[in-house]
Amino acid sequence: MAVAKELRKLVQEPLDGIEVLLNEDDVSDINAEIDGPEATPFEGGVFKVKLVLPADYPHAAPKGFFLTRIFHPNVSKVGEICVNTLKKDWRSDLGIGHVLQVVRCLMINPFPESALNDEAGRLFMEDYDEFSKKARMYTEVHARQGKAAGAVEANEEATDVEPVEKRQKPVDSKAADKRRAEKKKSLKRL
Repeated sequence: MAVAKELRKLVQEPLDGIEVLLNEDDVSDINAEIDGPEATPFEGGVFKVKLVLPADYPHAAPKGFFLTRIFHPNVSKVGEICVNTLKKDWRSDLGIGHVLQVVRCLMINPFPESALNDEAGRLFMEDYDEFSKKARMYTEVHARQGKAAGAVEANEEATDVEPVEKRQKPVDSKAADKRRAEKKKSLKRL
């Protein structure tokens, strides 16, 4: 099967900033962890992404979802990714590696003109500093907790993920627990 072969190659020869997590039991269950690109508000974060292959893949594009919450113009509040490579520009010869690279590039160069998150798109266009501040806060709260943490709670219909509480690392101290709670409260206010 071509998908399994491509996934094994991506595991053996990882792409820059992207780690594919192989599921030997179900090759259509494609998960990856993308490092936040340097010099972006996402720097230092680790973002979990899921690709869902349609029945007629590779003739139809996969759907992409951020499982880690991210404040980005081209990512909806439930994690759905809007990028032309996954829609009108799809070609059957592109492959999974290309899709993951495009998602990472989207973190470097958002395309706010086709925003799924209107607030992020508006801030990106009108007040980049405020956009960057909010995106960094999301990264700090949701993506810096380590790999496989911070999945979107509202995205259960698109993914089969455990509740956030089960995936988070144990808190090392009461002070760290208090800081995390304060960050989440401030994020909820936004």
